Amino acid sequence: KPWSIYIDNEKTIYIADHSDDRIIAWKKGATCGEIVAGGNGEGSENHQLSAPTKVIIDEVNDSLIIADSGNKRVVRWLRRNGLSGETIIKDVECVDLIMHKNQYLYICDDEKHEVRRWKIGENEGVLVAGGNGRGNGLNQLNKPGFIFVDQEDTVYVSDCYNHRVMKWKKGAKEGIIVVGKQGQRASLNQLSYPEGIFVDKLGTLYVADSGNNRIVRWIKGTKEGSIIAGGNSERTEPNQLNRPFGLSFDDENNLYIVDYENHRIQKFVVDN
Repeated sequence: KPWSIYIDNEKTIYIADHSDDRIIAWKKGATCGEIVAGGNGEGSENHQLSAPTKVIIDEVNDSLIIADSGNKRVVRWLRRNGLSGETIIKDVECVDLIMHKNQYLYICDDEKHEVRRWKIGENEGVLVAGGNGRGNGLNQLNKPGFIFVDQEDTVYVSDCYNHRVMKWKKGAKEGIIVVGKQGQRASLNQLSYPEGIFVDKLGTLYVADSGNNRIVRWIKGTKEGSIIAGGNSERTEPNQLNRPFGLSFDDENNLYIVDYENHRIQKFVVDN
């Protein structure tokens, strides 16, 4: 049950292997992965992980930063000869994280229904989305899943249990509903338990519409999305998905999808 991926410049795919309590790296063209963090059984010791949900690479410090969700912590794990990790943020139910400008971490907490911006070493993050309890108001979130931060520091959030994607501009007290205004459904202006999201430089939004087993793309300014992968019921054929979670693009605009219940990563060539 992989949860999310991170693709580096060499097209190595780092996978948060959620139910195996480990991070796996698959080099381009490889037929087998390599354990790069965890893999020592579920636990809370420094050499263990519990239900990790996200991994990213900190190039400056040549390390992995991992959302160790089951242990309610964020850990740093050295990329070279790293046998254990160190906790850099604790007491946070982190399901997704992004490193943005100046080494700031954006942490999505699905237990507190909020997103905070952290500077590593500080004791408390700055609230940037949600934080007003569970709910469907414009200043609330309900089990947020994944986040994306653009160059203007606008935070996009897949507001999973509200079946919508929201964006919070820098300093805003309320979010704006981007898609999913009509509730949980399968039409092309609706979502069902959205998870992974991505926004390109043109403002095009890509959503892993998990409950509908599809990836939907919204071109900026349009009222309906278009299905670009899946949407053919929840099975195992190459054109099908079963609860897609994370998604990512490489530098050639190939789309990678974390096909959670099918225990696999799929790559699609997307028509731009």
